[in-house]
Amino acid sequence: MTEKHMHWSEWLAEKVIEEKKEPYVISGGMTTSGPVHYGTLCEFLFPSAIKKAIEKNGKKCKYYFVADILDAFDSVPLAMEEYKDQLEPHLGKPLCNVPDPTGKSRSFGDHYLDEAIELMKRFEVDAEVIRVNEYYEAGKFDEWARFFLKHEDEARKIVEETSGKQEKKDWSAIMPICEQCGKIATTRVLSQDGENYTYICDKDVKYTKGCGYEGKGSISDHKYKIVWRLHWPAWKQIFGSSIEGAGIDHHTKGGSEDTCKAITLGLMKKDYHIPYRYGFILFKGKKYSKSKGRGMGISDVIKLIPPEIIKYMLLKPDLEENVDIDPTSEKLLRTIEDFEGATKIDLSKEDLARSDRKRATAFNLSTDKMKWNAPFLDMILYYQLYHDWEKVKELSQDLEGVEYLKPYMQEWIEQEYLPDDYRFKYQPSKESSENVKKFVAELKDGMDAIAVHNAVFEFAKENSIAPKEMFKELYMAFLGKERGPRMGKLITALGIEKVKKDLGI
Repeated sequence: MTEKHMHWSEWLAEKVIEEKKEPYVISGGMTTSGPVHYGTLCEFLFPSAIKKAIEKNGKKCKYYFVADILDAFDSVPLAMEEYKDQLEPHLGKPLCNVPDPTGKSRSFGDHYLDEAIELMKRFEVDAEVIRVNEYYEAGKFDEWARFFLKHEDEARKIVEETSGKQEKKDWSAIMPICEQCGKIATTRVLSQDGENYTYICDKDVKYTKGCGYEGKGSISDHKYKIVWRLHWPAWKQIFGSSIEGAGIDHHTKGGSEDTCKAITLGLMKKDYHIPYRYGFILFKGKKYSKSKGRGMGISDVIKLIPPEIIKYMLLKPDLEENVDIDPTSEKLLRTIEDFEGATKIDLSKEDLARSDRKRATAFNLSTDKMKWNAPFLDMILYYQLYHDWEKVKELSQDLEGVEYLKPYMQEWIEQEYLPDDYRFKYQPSKESSENVKKFVAELKDGMDAIAVHNAVFEFAKENSIAPKEMFKELYMAFLGKERGPRMGKLITALGIEKVKKDLGI
């Protein structure tokens, strides 16, 4: 199979196996500064998909999920707006040193990391979670901190050349944590000898200002962080990364990927991991933002659809393709139907279209087996007609599937998330039009949904009625509104004999 026809996780797995040594290591990470959404979900779903593809080839593989919670706390997310007064005094401190105002986690950074870990379990992601602050505290970054301080002029030159920006005169390879105020965003190094350093906390970073304290520190104190463009290549060496991806913004000219490669090969003199890049996850055309709260949080979406459908939605597109999430009820239902249809695709067919191969592979990466058989929409229709889950089980002939999907369907109903066509009450009218009575009278027991649907078109043609008008008359007769669910499904769910009786035919 050519790379063109393979799912991106498959060809990346092959590349790792061909170019790197076993056991393979996948690394990836993010700063947990806000609620998990589709964008951050990809940070652990994509590596997980590659891990599955490597293991499918019988190879050993490890996946490290790196939580970069030593980053500076730079804004209060909308989700924490009620705690704004408590949180703002901590702006500029490492996320791991900011208290969690809810009291649920050991720090603000851990609050959203804990959410991510819970979602990893829901999404069946097998990863070893690494807290960067713990690695710094344990001295695991010390070797590289000393290296970059020793080669600071060379490191600075590479950073400037690859980023296309001239750094300030006081640029340093490390960011000390102020001993007095605890901030990391406002400090700058005044002098260093490769181990010891002096610093001052006087920077104005717009969202907070330094306290003015001048202090001393040493690498062995572990009260520092390496600057991002050097920190990133350092963690690749610490974890022994075989492959790691990043968003397209990191891979643009002047992005941190250019710096990472130049630092690794030119300064550290180490082998380079296999990089890959992925597109943006957009929300209604705009880039997701954890801090601004743009986009529907995964914790909200996962109440409406099972995790395997969310995985499918994100794993099906090409890797570098931007995915625009617009979670309207109509679009989510189309995604559910697309997922259900993927179960019928035979991956063993040699002439399988690329689009179908992508769907089938994404399905297999999303779940080990289909957990329901009857279509989701059919179950919704049955419940709207009878408001009885036992009746839904009877009509769908899918007891386990109804039990599995019941919590999601209840959310659709309780949140009034159903599209307008599925918001109805069955209220048959014996005052229906002659066309309706004539059509229903011609229906025969045993007709399935497709046959009934086609019969509407045939009847309309034979009686010189526009099909659209015929459907409208039928919906008005059954539901008292001009639109509704698929007519064939509606009539067969009710039963032809019952429909005739209810209309007085």
